[in-house]
Amino acid sequence: MQRLRSFAAACCAVVFASFSLLPACAQTVWTSTATQGISAAELVSAADYGPLASSQSLTVRVVLKLQNQAALSTYIRDTNDPSNPLYGQSLTPAQFAAAYAPPSAQVQQVVSYLEDAGFSNVAVEPNNLMISADGTVAQAEAAFNTPIEQFSEFGNIVYGNTATAQVPVSLSGTVAAVLGLNNIGQMKSTLVTKSQVSVPQYDVSYTPQQMQLAYGAAGTATGSKATIAIMAEGNVSGVITDLRAEEKANNLPQVPVTVVPVGIASTDTSGWDEWDLDTQYSTGMAQTVQRLYIYDTTSLTDSDLALEISRWATDDKAKAGSASLGECEAFPYLDGSMLADDESFAEGAAQGQSFFASTGDTGSFCPVDVGENGVPAGAPMVNYPAASQYVMAVGGTTLLTNSDGTYDTETAWYAGGGGISQFEYSPYWQTAAAVPSSELGDKGIPDIAMDADPYSGANIYYNGTWEGVGGTSLSSPLALGVWARLISENPKLGFAPIRYYGLYDGSTTPGSYPNGGFHDIIVGANGFYTALPGWDYTTGLGSLWVSELAADLKN
Repeated sequence: MQRLRSFAAACCAVVFASFSLLPACAQTVWTSTATQGISAAELVSAADYGPLASSQSLTVRVVLKLQNQAALSTYIRDTNDPSNPLYGQSLTPAQFAAAYAPPSAQVQQVVSYLEDAGFSNVAVEPNNLMISADGTVAQAEAAFNTPIEQFSEFGNIVYGNTATAQVPVSLSGTVAAVLGLNNIGQMKSTLVTKSQVSVPQYDVSYTPQQMQLAYGAAGTATGSKATIAIMAEGNVSGVITDLRAEEKANNLPQVPVTVVPVGIASTDTSGWDEWDLDTQYSTGMAQTVQRLYIYDTTSLTDSDLALEISRWATDDKAKAGSASLGECEAFPYLDGSMLADDESFAEGAAQGQSFFASTGDTGSFCPVDVGENGVPAGAPMVNYPAASQYVMAVGGTTLLTNSDGTYDTETAWYAGGGGISQFEYSPYWQTAAAVPSSELGDKGIPDIAMDADPYSGANIYYNGTWEGVGGTSLSSPLALGVWARLISENPKLGFAPIRYYGLYDGSTTPGSYPNGGFHDIIVGANGFYTALPGWDYTTGLGSLWVSELAADLKN
């Protein structure tokens, strides 16, 4: 059959050379991927500016389909069940690829297709689930059977494919999505300063040691045996300088830092204060870590971040990671990056890695204009990647302490993200815990919550000066720092969401949690949702009581 197709193609070429007006001997049969088309009508304040220049260069990332997904889910469940013989085990990246990625022959088919279409620098990720390639707009339009047009959105010129990206039917069992055909989908930092919040409540900024004290970390292991990572973008050299200054000012040990470049280096420093918060309060909450990895990509587009998240999983260097980033979940669903990232997060879970993500700062809404903060704003959806099944979604609280710095109480922060995903199914650990949204079959967020209110926020060292900040940009690295302590004390813990939900039995009576590792927050609201006894859409299981969690998770 292979030879017959080649012979037919050769015949067509000869016929066309002699009779250019004859119709084609055969036409490509296309099949659709998960990357859907975008029109100006689907964007906010957007206008279509016509075709993108055919000679413009771009990088595409072809996402391949995960194999044996049911078996993968079972493996993750079994290795996180203390009663199962597989408890505490995990896969290496090579073992994961062998069991759950497409075979090499299928991967080579996609590589050959890209090369035949004129793409260069074709590179396959180690897990065989993503292939990057450089080309022009004209080559991408021909290879994926879609026009690519320019749009004006919120005053910015962006581009995107206006029809569903397709591939030849011969690749239908292998290709899942095509990223890089648009630069509209971009995640946004969830950092908030006091000047951005219109409803001040309390004016306190905590140091890392004060956070440790407030959340009851005394007597537990530090994160000295844990490797952690934060997701960043741009030039991060100043971030390391700030981290060293903050460590010195707060009498914290210097943590070893490794920057992992992902993609083309960028000089952008617009996210500097975000990466300062992520590094200083993840390591500060942990007190120390074995190593901090800063994954540093080119931009915050869905495509570049998908590659960064994939590298976190395939490197398997950091056993926990955090992204204080997010966007309305509808767009990563439309462009296919949700599918790509979910595959990487699932790989991480099978390898004993845990990923934490901020739920956002627009309450029970997700932002339409990612520059907005506050409530209400946007559509009644939730933020991604916090919505992912295999991510620990971290919401926000307002933290109050006693005069000696110990924990007093928390309320749900009014802008902390929470709600029901429209695109992600409820994971079985939420179903077992009787989370309300699981009755609908959808994931509910947040899973947990930590301090986020900028008026009970954090002091970061930013570009040589102190700055008070907050947002769920703070809560996610705090949760990462707690997990670093817990896995240093108990290396078998594995995947955080399963272990945390295993401590909850669905109780809605205040103070009746079967274990004491969570502060059950029952005051406050975030728009549509109110804090209630037990799990809720404002603070999830509650905030973390470190010493109690450490004790509970030893069982």
